[in-house]
Amino acid sequence: MNILITICARGGSKGIPGKNIRLINGKPLLVYSIDIANKICKKYNAAIALSTDSAEIKNVAKIAGLYTDYDRPDVLSTDSAGKKDTIKHLIEYKEQRNGVRYDYILDLDVTSPLRTSQDIEKAFEMLQTDAGALTIFSVNNAARNPYFNMVEENSNGYFSLVKTNPDGSALIRQTAPKVYDLNASFYWYRRSFFDSNFQTAITDRSLIYLMDHTCFDLDHPIDFLFMEYLIMNNKLDFDL
Repeated sequence: MNILITICARGGSKGIPGKNIRLINGKPLLVYSIDIANKICKKYNAAIALSTDSAEIKNVAKIAGLYTDYDRPDVLSTDSAGKKDTIKHLIEYKEQRNGVRYDYILDLDVTSPLRTSQDIEKAFEMLQTDAGALTIFSVNNAARNPYFNMVEENSNGYFSLVKTNPDGSALIRQTAPKVYDLNASFYWYRRSFFDSNFQTAITDRSLIYLMDHTCFDLDHPIDFLFMEYLIMNNKLDFDL
C-alpha cells in the first residue's frame, strides 16, 4: 500500500499575508502540518510532498526537515486555482519521479492544524473499510443549522430559511436534520478520485470523520490570536 501525504502552501495570501509561515506559539504554522505528517509517515511508510510557489516557504520546510525540488506552476498559484488540480499535479510529479502509483492521498491543510494522528488514522480506517467511498474529510458539529436558524435572500428581496422540511412542517432544533461544519483540517482520497470528474472532495461517495475536539480554520487575523491563546495556555481539549 502506497500513501502520499500532500501539503499545499501557496506564497500569496491577500487575507493574511504570509499566513502559512506565520508563528503560532513560536512555531511556523506550516511546521504543525509537517510534524504530524512525519508521524503518519512513520506509521504507514508514506511519502510526504510539498507544493508551493514560495522560496521562503520552501526554506521554512527545509529547516523543519522537509525538502522539496518541486515547483508549483504559475497557473496553479493563483487565487482561482482549484485544490484538486493542485494536488493532482503534485501526485503525478511524485509518481513519475518515484516510479510508483499511490493508492491513497492524505492532504493536510496548513491553516487548520488542530488535529491528532489518532483522528487521521481512524478516518483512514473508515475509508479503507468502505470500498465504495472515494473520500473522507474532517468535520465538527455545526453551530448553525440551515433547517432551523440560517436564512438566505430570495429573488424577491425577502428572506427565508436556507432549507425547509420536505413535508412543509416547521422544525425545531432538536428535530432538524443533523448537519456538520467542514473544518478543512485533513482529507483522505483514494487515488482514483483524481481520475474522476469530481472537482471537490465532496462527492456522492464521501464519508465524514467527526472530530470530538476543537478544530477550526484560520481565515482572519483574529483567528491566529485565538488559536495561539488556546495553545499557549493549554486550553485545547486534546493533545496537539
